[in-house]
Amino acid sequence: MPIYLLIAAVIIIACVVLNKLTSRLGIPTLLAFILLGMLLGSDGIFKIPFDNFHIAEKICSVALIFIMFYGGFGTKWSEAKPIAVKAVLLSTIGVFLTALITGVFCYYILHISFWESMLLGAVISSTDAASVFSILRSKRLNLKYNSASLLEVESGSNDPCSYMLTIIVLAIMKGNAKGGEIFFMILAQVIFGLLAGVIIAFLAYEFLRRFRFETEGFDLIFVVAVAVLAYAVPSAIGGNGYLSAYLVGVILGNKPISNKKALVNFFDGTTGLMQILVFFLLGLLAFPSQLPKVVFPAILIALFLTFIARPLSIFAILTPFRCKWNQQALVSWAGLRGAASIVFAIMATIDPASTSNDIYHIVFCIVLFSILIQGSLIPFAAEKLNMIDNTVDVLKTFTDYADEVPIQFIQLKMKEEHPWIGKKIKDLPLPPDTLLVLLKRNGENIVPNGRIPLLEKDLLILSAAAPGEIDGISLTEKNVTKGDEWIGKPIAEISKEEDKLIIMIQRNKKVIVPNGRTIIKENDVLVINQVTM
Repeated sequence: MPIYLLIAAVIIIACVVLNKLTSRLGIPTLLAFILLGMLLGSDGIFKIPFDNFHIAEKICSVALIFIMFYGGFGTKWSEAKPIAVKAVLLSTIGVFLTALITGVFCYYILHISFWESMLLGAVISSTDAASVFSILRSKRLNLKYNSASLLEVESGSNDPCSYMLTIIVLAIMKGNAKGGEIFFMILAQVIFGLLAGVIIAFLAYEFLRRFRFETEGFDLIFVVAVAVLAYAVPSAIGGNGYLSAYLVGVILGNKPISNKKALVNFFDGTTGLMQILVFFLLGLLAFPSQLPKVVFPAILIALFLTFIARPLSIFAILTPFRCKWNQQALVSWAGLRGAASIVFAIMATIDPASTSNDIYHIVFCIVLFSILIQGSLIPFAAEKLNMIDNTVDVLKTFTDYADEVPIQFIQLKMKEEHPWIGKKIKDLPLPPDTLLVLLKRNGENIVPNGRIPLLEKDLLILSAAAPGEIDGISLTEKNVTKGDEWIGKPIAEISKEEDKLIIMIQRNKKVIVPNGRTIIKENDVLVINQVTM
């Protein structure tokens, strides 16, 4: 037992070091993990015997839960809302079209049996959220036409559809599904997945909002359990667990919950570890001696998928929306294959359905091509297609917005005989460019109101230069666009939403700390404190 733990620890450390090294050399990180797995595997130098696809499938399925959950949790809905319809169409109809077109190619050109061709199409029909997120963040790809959000939502939400297509094709191949049964299988997958996601997210949010954890870090553990529950519950009743996990991630990630920045950072690291694990297992399971037998059809499928199937699907869906051709071209190129395709390929390999081709090693080569060629060239393609927009920041499309807010906070406690005790908030002699953003009284978070008098032991949170995070502060961003009802109104006259307070305005690259007389203007970016209880 100790020797296996030692090997596992050394492998994880090696992966972390490789992550740093490949970033500096410009080599796709995931490629390094695959190569490390191949190096250590049965056909590699160290010849670690591992060919248990059943264990690998269970490990990878769990890893995919967290990848899917974070795909939703890290997506900022206010940025994604304008492109939501397009993204949903891409992640459903787009996945179906990609699978169908690729399957037809495999059947007519490569002469693979019909349902096995459809299985290959289904397995590789979705794009990899973690890979897309990683490239957008690490390369700071600020893209025009809200394309970053489009790629994030599409890649984060299309795995459930690919999963559903895969299990349906496998069921047909085993003779377990006919027309009516397929219809009800699809219905159960979608309805149970959506219902479970919404209910679990609502209950989890209410729990996080009302329950105070006595030990720091237990909120992270709780959210991990919620992610697993979001998958397990619908899966147990025939629903789509991955759809539920993604939906729970979206809902919780866009709610004003405490400690969100730490949660995003935690799941960012967890997802990175899951990706390392999946791609390392991919390399470990691969037999290089088998690759020459499948490399030719695999490369043909990869080329067809990249240059024909996905572009056809993208242009068919986005052209009616009058999207620019260069945006459609970049979205087509950025359809990276990754962890989900690997998991679904392993599922197909261990399934009793009879296949005559080496599905796993074919998908292995396709994923290798995708991350090596497509992943490396996304920044180059974005530049050549004139899709870079330096006036926006791609990090604003993620929910850990606090990283970008140029305001911090100080705490001030009303001790005995403090001169402010008994004064109303509107009468406080606050220093210039400071604002009282939160009043904490007897464990309750109160939105400041000018008529509230201060009491002994009150805790005041003021916006000013001070390090650290403050419990009760949860920042959200609102872009004031043309036609917004707030334009032209002073903050004092705006109908405030419950438990919200505007604490900063970004206007023409200038930061303004507002007061009640500050007028809201078009194109203002408002930073709002959503009080968390």
